[in-house]
Amino acid sequence: QVQLVESGGGLVQAGGSLRLSCAASGRTFSIYSMGWFRQAPGKEREFVAAIPWSSGNTYYADSVKGRFTISRDNAKNTLYLQMNSLKPEDTAVYYCAAGRNPPSLQRKEGYFYWGQGTQVTVSS
Repeated sequence: QVQLVESGGGLVQAGGSLRLSCAASGRTFSIYSMGWFRQAPGKEREFVAAIPWSSGNTYYADSVKGRFTISRDNAKNTLYLQMNSLKPEDTAVYYCAAGRNPPSLQRKEGYFYWGQGTQVTVSS
């Protein structure tokens, strides 16, 4: 069982930065692949970034590549998403997710545990 709690969302102007955190319960955080997804009003939940449990490789949606950075601290059971050069189209509720060996890191169906989400609003 893994419980995930996101924090760090808020209101920021275009061009600004935010750092999201996702605190995980349990002592097995290191064996889970982790991802960030987001959902804007009226849209499907979409992949943002992922980091597998087994390597330091990171994966990003094309829309955030070069602006967002995903990282994890297994000692602190925490996942991060550093978001720079934010755009109004980044406005959404951001969710962290955990899965054991998801077939595809980019597909939400592969993740079993989800946080409650944190709102990010970017004003123009």
